Amino acid sequence: MTDPLAREPDESLLARYRRGDTSVFKELVRRHQRGLFNFALRQVHAPSTAEDIVQEVFVRVVQNVESFKEEARFATWAYTIARNLCIDHLRKRVHRRHASLDAPAGPDSSDAPLVERVAGGTDEAADRAAIGRQLGTHIAAAVERLPDDQREVFLLRHLGELAFKEIAEIVGTNENTVKSRMRYALERLQAALAEYEDYARVTR
Repeated sequence: MTDPLAREPDESLLARYRRGDTSVFKELVRRHQRGLFNFALRQVHAPSTAEDIVQEVFVRVVQNVESFKEEARFATWAYTIARNLCIDHLRKRVHRRHASLDAPAGPDSSDAPLVERVAGGTDEAADRAAIGRQLGTHIAAAVERLPDDQREVFLLRHLGELAFKEIAEIVGTNENTVKSRMRYALERLQAALAEYEDYARVTR
């Protein structure tokens, strides 16, 4: 039987939480923790730090729940908090002269790839899986090479599944600028995909 909470909008669950029904908070965490984690991981490139950021997002939600505007969307609020925490972390890392901010996530990262995984099981399927992993690595690297503003918009759209209007609110610009950044990001990624396909064709 379907959990009735699963059908309730985020904002309705948050309203119930504000009224003292703490049991619904787990559903909000379940819905958003993975997307928030993947977004943070692509910004900070460290799984443990991304986990800390996600935990802090929900801590701040709890601390500031009374200030949430009822006409707003919970996802927009949560990703705004996550973005600000990522920015704070990166600024501190630059100040401390840590590793380059452009360093890709490590091979043990728990981030989901940007392309679907290819199921294994047979030799042919294993070959497809290897190709899928190579493609995923290539596209992930291309995402890391995007200019910061384009990468941010792409990740909010791809991982947060947010509307352009919501992304504009989060990054503090207008919707047309967000759409423009997304278009440029997709053009760069399409070029990277074409480059990979050309390479794969030659090496077959």
